[in-house]
Amino acid sequence: MTRKKISDNLLLKIVFAIILGIAFSFFMPEWLGRVFATFNGLFSGFLSFFIPVLIFALVAPAIAGLGRGAGKWLGITAGIAYGSTILSGIIAYVFSITLYPVLLAGQSINTGVSDIDEGALAPYFTVEMPAPFEVMTALLLSFCVGVAMTTVKSENLFNLTKELEAVVIKVIWGFVIPLLPLYIFGMFLSLGMNGNLADVLVAFTKVLIAAVIMSVLYLVLQYLVAGAIAGRNPFSALKVMAPAYFTALGTSSSAATIPVTLDSALKNGISKPVAGFVIPLCATIHLSGSMMKLTLYAFAIVYLTGMDVSLGTALGFIFLLGIMMVAAPGVPGGAVMVAVGLLQSNMGFDDSLVALMIAAYIAIDSVGTAANVTGDGAIAMIVDRFARDKISDLEAEEDAAAAATTAETA
Repeated sequence: MTRKKISDNLLLKIVFAIILGIAFSFFMPEWLGRVFATFNGLFSGFLSFFIPVLIFALVAPAIAGLGRGAGKWLGITAGIAYGSTILSGIIAYVFSITLYPVLLAGQSINTGVSDIDEGALAPYFTVEMPAPFEVMTALLLSFCVGVAMTTVKSENLFNLTKELEAVVIKVIWGFVIPLLPLYIFGMFLSLGMNGNLADVLVAFTKVLIAAVIMSVLYLVLQYLVAGAIAGRNPFSALKVMAPAYFTALGTSSSAATIPVTLDSALKNGISKPVAGFVIPLCATIHLSGSMMKLTLYAFAIVYLTGMDVSLGTALGFIFLLGIMMVAAPGVPGGAVMVAVGLLQSNMGFDDSLVALMIAAYIAIDSVGTAANVTGDGAIAMIVDRFARDKISDLEAEEDAAAAATTAETA
């Protein structure tokens, strides 16, 4: 089966796993439930081992690839895209600490097996799978190696990291993704047998609605800013980008939507060189919609479980996630897969909460992707305006130099 077919079926499999997990939780015997608890423990242990390797293998070549990008506007485009992604996360965080006490009042989640009568769903056995290095070590190492490769221009090292990236992606496609629905099934089976299902479903439905509304409002904000800078009607420009938005809703892939996004950007009057450079680049580094979803769901879980996450920890999570998500296009499930390590190390999420995040994120993956690609058009408008000003300045300097030469000759 091709990757596209697997990707197309993943959402259906996840939804099917959630439905079955809920249904089976009403009548499954404890001894059989513990079988799935054992599998979930082993699978989550493997994820804990594998995630630091995944971060290094995907982030290092992604950063090196950005550094090898041609064009003087690479730094400007990357800075705007990163700023947009971080701002999205900060807005979502402010929303969560301000409105969750009202929106999610009276609801809670408790996934601890110690609260289950007579140890139900406790795994039959566990296996320790220590990671080769910590998540933060993986992130720092990948950043240092990636930046170094842009300076040293080492083809051998770059090819080595690309081969490691290919191996890791093969493990994801061949092992992690096929088992992910079973992992989600076990998670919702556990929630049902723990008596947490009602609160989880009601709370996550509310967060889903909030995520959709806030993603749209953030797009309006992006185009208001871009329109003011570029001197364009922001709502007309946003309307032109509608085909890209709805295509991304169907494909759940920024990369697959690039042709439509590029065509929409050109129809918005963006010059072909700028659109051809900015749109593919932002498909990799601009993930404001994904950041919005991840932050809203992460802090919904923080609120529902009564965890204590400080402002510094929250901001650190958002800023680091903005860097790590440059690897998201190479990973099925995108941003949530590279976020797992940060959720565990920075936010203190356990295996059950990570499984909830994966299920919630993939279930509405296309909403974040649609916001990502549509926002790319706003960034292209800004870069195009700056690029046109620079071109005009250069042309004026050339005209002045030519006029001076002519005067001297005369």
